[in-house]
Amino acid sequence: MAKMKAVCLEHFGGPEALQLEEIERPTPKDDELLIRVRAASVNPVDYKIRSGHYPPVKESSLPKVLGRDVAGVVVARGASVSTFIDGDEVFAMLDGGPGGYAEYVTVPADLCQRKPENLDFAEAAAVPLAAITAWQGLFDHGGLLGGQRVLIHGGAGGVGHFAVQFAKARDAVVITTCSANDKDFVRSLGADQVIDYKAERFEDLVSEVDLVFDLVAGDAQERSWAVLKDGGTMISTLARPSERQAHQHHARAMNYVAKPNAEELGEIAHLITERKVHPHVEARLPLQEVQAAHRKLENEHPRGKIVLEMQTR
Repeated sequence: MAKMKAVCLEHFGGPEALQLEEIERPTPKDDELLIRVRAASVNPVDYKIRSGHYPPVKESSLPKVLGRDVAGVVVARGASVSTFIDGDEVFAMLDGGPGGYAEYVTVPADLCQRKPENLDFAEAAAVPLAAITAWQGLFDHGGLLGGQRVLIHGGAGGVGHFAVQFAKARDAVVITTCSANDKDFVRSLGADQVIDYKAERFEDLVSEVDLVFDLVAGDAQERSWAVLKDGGTMISTLARPSERQAHQHHARAMNYVAKPNAEELGEIAHLITERKVHPHVEARLPLQEVQAAHRKLENEHPRGKIVLEMQTR
């Protein structure tokens, strides 16, 4: 059987639990593509799984290849796939099955989209999970409309930097919190008002927000009730907002987990092709430096995304 290199998680633990191994190359099912992975991004869910802090993944399911989004080239197709051909350059958010930290991965064809031509593979790999998370939070769950005011907590991060751009593309008024070092960066993405979360209290500077999009949770989420307009919406990718506070503010409030959606990824790809949105890749590391990539994401809170690149053969 053909082999491939992949990063395997054999047991929960720190970054050292991720080991580069040779495993069997997968074969696509009838509805799947076999993708030669050119790049895979690193997301917070990856280190949460690795450390055992993501309850849906049990230790009994290990070993596991991590990675929830990829960009690469189609090299084989299942018998029922007619939407792609060998050689197509594609990208996708994966569904939690086989992961992208590998030379090859099988992906249901209906989760894939063609890679925007104005992105390289690393940039394309940075898009799917973070961008779909931002899209679903702002629009599917948040109902954001043009002209509304949105407060995005954590506008410089992987999800946040897409959220700022998407909200601006919808003609919303975009307010965001970030560190002092990231203020110019998020302004360059289109933010109308940027608040240094360490030096400034956003509740002293902001009011009557239609939507709070919370990417940091904790104290910032609780304080955000003071700036949400009556009848507004609070959406979080992390902790569930207080039902008591929501009732008092006549607000909709929820947390959510993003789901793969190729149609939405296609809309995002169109915005990228139109140069209205662009991913920011903070660091590109080879697959064998996956441990360093996890440490960087977990400890440094980088701008945009960190991407693992595969050596081409």
